Amino acid sequence: MNSAQLAGIVPQELADHSRVWIYQSSRPFSDREATEINEQLYQFYTQWKSHGADVKGWARVFFNRYVVFIADETEVPLGGCSMDDAQRVVKSLERQYQVTLFDRLTITFLVNEKIEMLPLNQVQYALDKGFINKDTPMFNNLVATKKDFLELWISPLHGTWLASKVMLPA
Repeated sequence: MNSAQLAGIVPQELADHSRVWIYQSSRPFSDREATEINEQLYQFYTQWKSHGADVKGWARVFFNRYVVFIADETEVPLGGCSMDDAQRVVKSLERQYQVTLFDRLTITFLVNEKIEMLPLNQVQYALDKGFINKDTPMFNNLVATKKDFLELWISPLHGTWLASKVMLPA
């Protein structure tokens, strides 16, 4: 999925500076599970409130692996309680589907068109052995805005935050 395909899915009416949160599942969801989760996410974001006002938000499962929330704070800023509400949804999904969605120490790459997960402490080994390289697409789950999600979520390793944490072969 490229930027244009992502842009065709994410609602255009959400501002480019809308905030994004990405939760990576410890395992892929089945198609049935992804459909169920998308229904639950829809129920959540269509009723999402911040200090009594409707949040202009959206959420969806991507690649049967990532739960993505987007909130446009142009008119209604998110309060702590509204963020807690979203976190509760994520924790509920963890319990329902017996997955981990809060693991930030597992990095995901696109290798031969397949999603491959690596513990952060094994990335250098994978680079050294040639399993991945500086051009291997990485899911940069730390993107913070809709614009960055559309343009930079899937980027070559050398263009991500991880590049400064490892020694890239020349």
